[in-house]
Amino acid sequence: MIERRVNHTHLRKVDEMPMNTSPTTAVDLAAPHLIENTVQPYDWGSHEHIQNLLGLPRDGRPAAELWLGAHPSAPSRLGTGASLADLVAATPVEVLGRRVTDRFGPRLPYLLKVLAARRALSLQVHPRPHAARAGYHREARAGLPAGAAHRSFHDTEHKPEMLVALTPFEGLAGFRSPRAVIELIDGLQGGLVARIREALEGTRSSAGLRSALELLVAARGAPGCAQDVAATVASVRARAAEGSPSARADATVLQLAAEHPGDPGAVASLLLNRVSLEPGEAMFIPAGEVHAYLSGLGVEIMAASDNVLRAGLTTKHVDADALVECAAFAPRPPARPDTVVAGSESLVTSYRAPVSEFALMTADVHPAEPVALAPDGPRIVLVLDGSVRLLTATGEVDLRRGESCLVPDAAGPVTADGAAHLVCAWVP
Repeated sequence: MIERRVNHTHLRKVDEMPMNTSPTTAVDLAAPHLIENTVQPYDWGSHEHIQNLLGLPRDGRPAAELWLGAHPSAPSRLGTGASLADLVAATPVEVLGRRVTDRFGPRLPYLLKVLAARRALSLQVHPRPHAARAGYHREARAGLPAGAAHRSFHDTEHKPEMLVALTPFEGLAGFRSPRAVIELIDGLQGGLVARIREALEGTRSSAGLRSALELLVAARGAPGCAQDVAATVASVRARAAEGSPSARADATVLQLAAEHPGDPGAVASLLLNRVSLEPGEAMFIPAGEVHAYLSGLGVEIMAASDNVLRAGLTTKHVDADALVECAAFAPRPPARPDTVVAGSESLVTSYRAPVSEFALMTADVHPAEPVALAPDGPRIVLVLDGSVRLLTATGEVDLRRGESCLVPDAAGPVTADGAAHLVCAWVP
């Protein structure tokens, strides 16, 4: 956790509360509230990006994700000591609003993150709703405790997600066409590549792509796999040195092979579309889409779930069978959310994906033009740079770079005034 300054206009210390008063009952839900958030130190995380945002020392340890929300694994906390998860459970209509509560029940339907990747994340997929429910209950019946590292399903929710780049951002998302994959692997050495070529030439369809991925993920850890992958990587390196026409795809294989030697996930990258985002550009990852983020800093918003099914390129739990079962194999380009830009002095960009749990707004706020943020529902605001004052009809809070707050539905419409770059998560 990180220390935050507290605006005592709207928050009281726990030791100042009356006897028998819980942290949740002491919260004035007609006003915005500063929140404290958890930094996840996953091994692929950057050593500088989140540290710079939060004003933390660079001590050589990774900071991969900053979580802002009410997911039970790492809920944000208010200055009273109340967790956002407990506050939502105790006062759902006041925090979420009747519209959101009626649709999703007494839970915050989204999770906002800052994601900072120094190296590649796992080859992964997120399950659809029915698969998430079935997988979670199956593992519960098998006696796997909640939060166990060897669980594949940590909750019953699906996890579509959207990422907006803050720096140049690289990733893989969705399958290339079988024809494109065959062209990419032409001339490469190795038994796995030969079998992939055979599978795709036999069935140039989503069924062929499924067979190709199954071959790759099933080979992980098998005798001779590392040597086979090394032979393919050597032929990719030779092709790249000769001036390959597929330079980006080859560079991806070489990057992943260097980070995860012997892992067939490096070869699997040839099946997927390579994605490059400039700051402000976004991509949408629906449940079922195989993907891997490679590098960069971004703001990510998703349905409030921690269900990640991995098949390689990771030190975490791998469940290749579950990934294949939940994946969609139809070849398609990466999806981009609907984007609307507005404003004159201030610049406001709204990002909408085809899901009901979340939407995202970014704003470069100029002092001459205050910005009206999302009008209702549970809103989480994070300041990425500068400083801003958030004003509602009954309260206000000042935020600096790296600080964040919850604006409950009961606070009503909110306006941002100042000079800042901020993001606001909300429920459309």
